[in-house]
Amino acid sequence: MEGESGQSIARGSAGDADVAVASGVARESSPSTILVTGASGFLGSAIAAALRVRGHDIRVLARPSSPRTNLNPADTLCEGDLRDRASLAAALKGARFLFHAAADYRLWARDPKEIHRNNLEGTRLIMEEALSAGVERIVYTSSVATLKLIEGGPATEDRPLAEGEGIGTYKRGKVAAERLVEAMIQRDGLPAVIVNPSTPIGARDVRPTPTGRIIVEAASGRMPAFVETGLNLAHVDDVAAGHVDALDRGRIGERYILGGDNVFLADMLADIARLVGRRPPTVKLPRKMLYPIAYGAEVLASLRGVEPFITMDGLRMARHHMFFDDSKARRELGYVSRPYREGLADAIAWFRTHGYLK
Repeated sequence: MEGESGQSIARGSAGDADVAVASGVARESSPSTILVTGASGFLGSAIAAALRVRGHDIRVLARPSSPRTNLNPADTLCEGDLRDRASLAAALKGARFLFHAAADYRLWARDPKEIHRNNLEGTRLIMEEALSAGVERIVYTSSVATLKLIEGGPATEDRPLAEGEGIGTYKRGKVAAERLVEAMIQRDGLPAVIVNPSTPIGARDVRPTPTGRIIVEAASGRMPAFVETGLNLAHVDDVAAGHVDALDRGRIGERYILGGDNVFLADMLADIARLVGRRPPTVKLPRKMLYPIAYGAEVLASLRGVEPFITMDGLRMARHHMFFDDSKARRELGYVSRPYREGLADAIAWFRTHGYLK
C-alpha cells in the first residue's frame, strides 16, 4: 500500500537551483568544503555522492576499521572516531558545512549501553567541535524513531518523543541525541537543521541495515512468514538529496521528515518476491508466538557475538504501523521521492552484485 506521500514527482525546475531562500543557504556555483560523517555506511555514502555531483570539496570521517567499499577516492579521507575529540577537530578544520549522518543503527548489542553511548556522546562531541570550528551550517541526521506514532494515521514532526518513551536502546539514544542538538541550538546558537529519515532502501547497504537484512532474507527465500506491521520506505538517494535540500532551504532548529511510501510489510515482501521470481509468503504469524524465539535468538547472539535477525525490540516496534507524513519537507525543502519499489529493485541488484544473494 502506498501512502499519501508516495507519488512520484519530478525534481524541481532548473530555476529552483538559482533561488536563495531567506532561511537557508543559496545554491552556489563555487564549491565549499564539507565534512560528512558516516560516509563509509549506507546513507552517509549517498549524501557524499549527492554533494560530489555539485562539485564540493568532500571530506569523509571514517574509523580505521571501517569498510572502504563505499568511500570514493575523490573525497578526502579523515581517519578518526566520534569518541575522539582531537580527530573531530582535525577533520572539521576549515570546513564550511557539516553533515552528521553517522549513527550506531543496531537493534541489539551485547552491551546495549554501547548503542546509546555511541549515538549520544558521538553527537555531543562533534557538535561541540563544529561550534569551536565555526562551521556555518549543519545538517543533523536524526530519525523518525524520535517521533510519536499515530494509530490510524501517519505521524508528523510536531509530536516528538521524550527519551523514556522510545522503544529500545537505539530509539532512546536517537531521541536523547536529537534533544541534545535542539538544546545546543537554543543555548549555544548551533546552526543545525534536523532531518528525520524514515527507512532508506537502495544500493550500498554494506552492513546491511536491519531493513536491508529483511530484503536479503526475503529475496533469498528465507522469510516464509511475516507479522502484521507497516513502515515508510524511501529510496536512499532521494533521502540523501533531501539532506542537501535541507542545507539549502531548511530552517535552523526545524525538523523535517524525509520519507516515501507507507507500506505494509506483507506488500513489501510480495514486491520483493516478484522482483526475484519467488512466491510471496502468505503465512501471517501472531506476534506473541515470536517473543520466545526472539529471546532465544538474543541469548544465542550473546554467545556467538553475531547480531540476531529477530530481536525483542524489533518485535515491540512492529506492534505499530510506522507510517509518516513528509509533506513539510516537500513543501519547505522541495523534497521529492520516487516509488519505493525502485529502491527495492536497486537494493536487490546491489546485493546480488556484491554476493549477498546466493
